[in-house]
Amino acid sequence: MTGPGDPPEGTPNGAPGGGEDEYRSVVFDESFVRAARLQEFSADERLGEHHSPAVKTRHAWRRLGGSRQAVLLVLLIVLAFGTAVYMGIRHPYKNPDTLGTQPLRSTVVPLAPRGGVPGATPQDLFAHSPAANYRIGAAGVNLPAVTRTEHFSGGQVVSALTVAKDYLVRSSLDPATLTGGSVRPVRLLLDTGQLDQFDRSLAHPDDNGRDAATGWLVRFDPKQTRLADHDVRVDGTLSASELSSDALDVTADYTFVYAVRPVGGQHSAPGQGVGKPTAGAASLVTVRREMHFRLSRENLNDHRLEVLQSSLQAGPLACSSQPADALHPLFAGQHAGNDRPTGTDPFARDRVNPSLCGELAPAAEPNPSHPVR
Repeated sequence: MTGPGDPPEGTPNGAPGGGEDEYRSVVFDESFVRAARLQEFSADERLGEHHSPAVKTRHAWRRLGGSRQAVLLVLLIVLAFGTAVYMGIRHPYKNPDTLGTQPLRSTVVPLAPRGGVPGATPQDLFAHSPAANYRIGAAGVNLPAVTRTEHFSGGQVVSALTVAKDYLVRSSLDPATLTGGSVRPVRLLLDTGQLDQFDRSLAHPDDNGRDAATGWLVRFDPKQTRLADHDVRVDGTLSASELSSDALDVTADYTFVYAVRPVGGQHSAPGQGVGKPTAGAASLVTVRREMHFRLSRENLNDHRLEVLQSSLQAGPLACSSQPADALHPLFAGQHAGNDRPTGTDPFARDRVNPSLCGELAPAAEPNPSHPVR
């Protein structure tokens, strides 16, 4: 009978003693087996000391996750906004439309007559003067035909012309303005940036090219002059053009003819001319105003304007009169005498705008001997 390790057919031919013969010298007695210790290694010990952990420790900043991304996004937005603002401020091609309010520059020139000032009733004087066909009052300030511009609609151009017309009417035709009364209606039409200059010109007028009250409005000295007729004759033109994409330019060239009398039949004031005014007679005063206005989009919304330039010529006045505060006309029967226009000294730099005086052309002097037209 074969042993337990032998195959059923016995030991193969040529095999020495079967498979157990080679292990017969190794004997494990009972004391050896009992002394043996079994040790189970951990997973880390089985992987070795140089392996990387499957899960890494997360730092506090990484644990923020979405919060960190939100913070970075906010920082990027702030940086982009700051860069845009900086480039807008430092851009070398700034839009010229951002110019601030400009101060008024004005000239006021008295016109002296060659001879005596004619006198008659207002109706006769107007009928025989170059102003015979002029319209009366605000009807003489007409709006021109209007077309749209590149950046302004036709309606906006009409609005600009309307504001300019309102200014001319309030500053040249309002009886209160003409006789030294309230100037509030005129002031309400000015850009707020010019109000300080306007107030200063009315309170302390000066013919320095900036602070003449007559640069802003037509005003007669109420202590010397009163209106003989409230129907002022008016003729002239208005025009508008686009100054920039944000502003319109309006120019006005108007002649106003007033009938006046001296207050209480008074005699001429010192330096106002020669001769005694003709009792009961009225005389005409001619005022030409050339004005330059600017109206921004904000001005259009507020019904205001900037008066940039004003050139006023008025007569008959004596050259020695000071028309910066108010007009002091010569009355019927008076003449300028030796107070004639003189040359100006271009080397004199003591004044910003040296005083000027012109000569009133005969065609501008009403003469009742002219036939009625």
